[in-house]
Amino acid sequence: MTNKLVFLFSLLLSLQITAQEETLNLSLQEAIDYAIKNNTSAKNATLDIAAAKKQKWETTAIGLPQISAKIDYNNWLKQQVSLIDINGDGIEDELVFGTSQTVNATATLNQLLFDGSYLVGLQSAKVFLEISKNAKEKTDLEVRKATINAYGNVLLSQESISIYESNITVLKNNLRETKAIFENGLTEEENVEQLQITLKQVESGYKNSLRLNSIAYQMLNITLGIGLNSKITLTETLEVLALKNVDLELLNASDEIKSSIDYKIAANDKRSKELLLKLEKTKALPSLSAFINGGYAGNNEQFDFLNKEQQWFGSSLIGISLNVPIFSSGQRSAKTQRAKINLEKAENNLSETEKQLQFQVASAKSNYQYAIEQFNTSKESLTLAERIEQKNQTKFFEGITTSFDLRQAQQQLYSTQQEYLQAMLEVINNKVTLETLLNKTN
Repeated sequence: MTNKLVFLFSLLLSLQITAQEETLNLSLQEAIDYAIKNNTSAKNATLDIAAAKKQKWETTAIGLPQISAKIDYNNWLKQQVSLIDINGDGIEDELVFGTSQTVNATATLNQLLFDGSYLVGLQSAKVFLEISKNAKEKTDLEVRKATINAYGNVLLSQESISIYESNITVLKNNLRETKAIFENGLTEEENVEQLQITLKQVESGYKNSLRLNSIAYQMLNITLGIGLNSKITLTETLEVLALKNVDLELLNASDEIKSSIDYKIAANDKRSKELLLKLEKTKALPSLSAFINGGYAGNNEQFDFLNKEQQWFGSSLIGISLNVPIFSSGQRSAKTQRAKINLEKAENNLSETEKQLQFQVASAKSNYQYAIEQFNTSKESLTLAERIEQKNQTKFFEGITTSFDLRQAQQQLYSTQQEYLQAMLEVINNKVTLETLLNKTN
């Protein structure tokens, strides 16, 4: 029996470890889809929509029939005494009216017939739901942008590590050959030292890239909504992704500002301020409601209300209530004027948002076009830098050029390599910035 328990425990533990070590294999689009479902901000935005739907029904239900029931039980510990002159002789007798215990059970149906505030409230509930949906759309766009940025940063760090490893391998081979030449007295020690300096600098950059890679993965995990140290594998490369994101048609896309989520949010804010003004105006209108109730009352000296012989006396009542606002000492007028001011501010904000978006789109298009140009230029520069470095390396081992010239060519190559990586990332990031502004995700 003990052996079986040990085996079962070991099996469960191994299954748990396997589940914990499961690796997510994600393309960029798969990462975006995963983040929109699992990112904390995205999930909360979805919950906000669900809450807005409940609030909409909550507001709607105010105008629907409302039924309530109430039971009151009263027990006089000492009943109230009334003084009454029964015989007319001027002497007041002490009398106690009613029984010491009573039970009253009533049920009431209330129905709102007319209330201007309620009608505005229904419209406001729809607008609030729309605001929540816009907030969700805004959140999804931001999560998409953050995921693309984080995904690109991981690819950048991986490519950087790969380049550093390749450069270190080449430098170590160069250093080994140069040391052998120096030991044979065919070159100066300075040439060895120059290569040692370059190698140390590249190794330092390599170690930093490893640290940045770990941070980049953690940032991506946070964006995806998974554990900080969960294992993921990216199935795309930086260069392929950059080429996919070169979209010249996007530069000619229509600047339809009204489709931007920021414009929609500002327009919804204006609409909500219009409804608040309308609400303040409706408070000057009368409200009308009706009710009907029915109940039973029981009286007894003892608690025998559950006895079938207990007498119950029924009653019912119907009524209408009309509330007419007449004078508020200027309070309603002040609230209405304040709502008008807030509406004017919302209109100003909408106009300013439109102008800001036009500027941001123009700027984003310019940045995106420049990023594409830099990407093409950096690619050509990298090819040239590789050729220059290779030529100087050949000349160095042939004794035609110095180690200083070789080091300059190597530094130029390493710098161009990093510029090319950064140029690819800039294409990706600038495109998603423009897409976010234009609300284009396909």
